[in-house]
Amino acid sequence: MRAQPSLAMAALAGAALLAGCGRPAGTELFPLDSGHRWTYELRTEWEDQRVERETRVFETLGRDDALPDGSAWLRRSDAGMDYWLRADDSGVFRVASRSLVQAEPQADEARRYVLKAPLAAGTQWSAPTIAYLLQRRQGFPAEVRYTSPGANMNYVIEALGQAVDTRAGHFEGCLRVKGTAALRLFADPVSGWRDLPLITTEWYCPGVGLVKLQREESAGSAFLLGGTLTMELLSWQ
Repeated sequence: MRAQPSLAMAALAGAALLAGCGRPAGTELFPLDSGHRWTYELRTEWEDQRVERETRVFETLGRDDALPDGSAWLRRSDAGMDYWLRADDSGVFRVASRSLVQAEPQADEARRYVLKAPLAAGTQWSAPTIAYLLQRRQGFPAEVRYTSPGANMNYVIEALGQAVDTRAGHFEGCLRVKGTAALRLFADPVSGWRDLPLITTEWYCPGVGLVKLQREESAGSAFLLGGTLTMELLSWQ
């Protein structure tokens, strides 16, 4: 599950630690079992100098049998999104999701990895993404995600053993993931079509999961508006 603003928008001491615990790869850094709850602040800084804040709550509901191909771990967002995830020796991955307007879970065409093994610097994977922040300054719908085909985002584990401070506390031994993509859009009559960068940075910490996420979608255009979303952990259990 990756964070999504509104309805649109989990020290690694090493892979040996996870193997020694007998857990599927990544589940120490992205807990799936029932009874967990995370509260985040989402702060969006727009290029027109506006700042917006909201809170988002995620919780784990345990194993669920709603999918035709077997059980999966269910996560729920207070924005009305459900996510089904599985984990094995290849990592933690999403297999289906459902929004408020969907009656049944919608299966992903392929595994959408949250964390891919080996949990080591340099491990890479990719997954589809959309523009969560980019908007047209004029026109309807304003949100680019409703009319753009999206892009492919390439992820890489950049570093292990990171320290992260959030309002939920200080965390050690965390793993940092970076995702990069480019979305080709008509920026304005002067620039014409441009590849606009979509950049995500995520920090996962042992026993807690996702503690911080930053999404950058810069436009720098007379026709388009971009911004930066920061998702910071406020509390967890």
